[in-house]
Amino acid sequence: MTVTTASSAGGAGAPRNDGPLSGIRVLELGSLIAGPFAGRLLGDWGADVLKVESPDNPDPMRQWGQGELSGQQVWWLVQSRNKRIVTVDLRTGEGQARLLDLAARSDVLVENFRPGTLERWNIGPEQLWKRNPGLIIARVSAFGQTGPRAGLAGYASVAEAMGGLRYLNGHPGEAPPRMGLSIGDSLGALFAFQGILAALYWRDARAGRGQIVDASLVEACLAMTESVIPEYAATGVVRGPSGSGLPGIAPSNVFRSRDGKWIIIAANQDTVFARLAQAMGEPGLVADPRFSDHRARGAHQGEIESVVAAWASRLEASELTEVLDRAGVPNGLVYTAADVVNDGMFRERGSLVPVTTEVGEVLMPGIVPKLSVTPGAIRWAGHVRPADNEEEVGRWLSKPEADQGRPS
Repeated sequence: MTVTTASSAGGAGAPRNDGPLSGIRVLELGSLIAGPFAGRLLGDWGADVLKVESPDNPDPMRQWGQGELSGQQVWWLVQSRNKRIVTVDLRTGEGQARLLDLAARSDVLVENFRPGTLERWNIGPEQLWKRNPGLIIARVSAFGQTGPRAGLAGYASVAEAMGGLRYLNGHPGEAPPRMGLSIGDSLGALFAFQGILAALYWRDARAGRGQIVDASLVEACLAMTESVIPEYAATGVVRGPSGSGLPGIAPSNVFRSRDGKWIIIAANQDTVFARLAQAMGEPGLVADPRFSDHRARGAHQGEIESVVAAWASRLEASELTEVLDRAGVPNGLVYTAADVVNDGMFRERGSLVPVTTEVGEVLMPGIVPKLSVTPGAIRWAGHVRPADNEEEVGRWLSKPEADQGRPS
């Protein structure tokens, strides 16, 4: 399946939108990753997203990434898909008035400026709600809108560090590495998206008024730390980096095949370990008191994983996956981008979608999750240039002012 981009930034050539958020209008302010990713998610599910850029300082994301087509970074084409783009100078009185007009006909406003920026521009929640009491205002920032660090600058790397993720990553005694992605930004966007959906439901089903969704990158990272905090609070245990496995969870690690490929084998559950032992030709491992149950294997993790590593090293990767799949043992090769693209599963499920853009075809991540009746869609790729301001703003303003922000 190839998705063809709309012929213009907005108009009559755009494919029909029947997604579950169809009818929801979103103003996206800000730049780079977290706020725009939240806007992209809303657009993927059918919302009408209008991205507002500064006329003389466009989103730096236009130049971010390591790959380009015809001089255009392909990441921009993905991050800005399903969005219409206009320019408004929010630092001027005229631009601020225009923004308030747009907000009056919107359901959601997403911004990721440093806290206090909208207030300095006289377009903060107080002014926005005077025009549209039902507006959902999603504010994505490093530390949140309140608290002692609220006004400080921060990026995903800082959030990952202070949210507790970075310390858990890597190997003991080494510098805590990053994941290779700005995962803190993406997590912040996902929580903002979740909060927006909850706020929309509350507004439309119960209250009829908007509220602020305060999404902190640090708190989004902290929310992913599972039992780390309660374990420390209860016992004083500070969990640290554990390399490629988790302490006490065995065998569940990355192992190397005879042809040098890495494969995850996750057989820590008792019944699964029994199947692994059988597949390895060593059923007696199950009766060994060191490996007889989950707790015992956790206590002797190095020993059992050495046994599995020795077995894995004698087989080619293709043989390993075949044997493990047949035995019902969870496993997976550690994929590079090339491996992902060449695995037909992802295209068959729509997890990878070729999209025709203004500069050529781009293979994009699909939409997760998949809805059976109202699925999301990539209706068009990100536009290289903003739309005609008067045409696009006129279209937005042609809708009557929102009845307490509810879709008309």
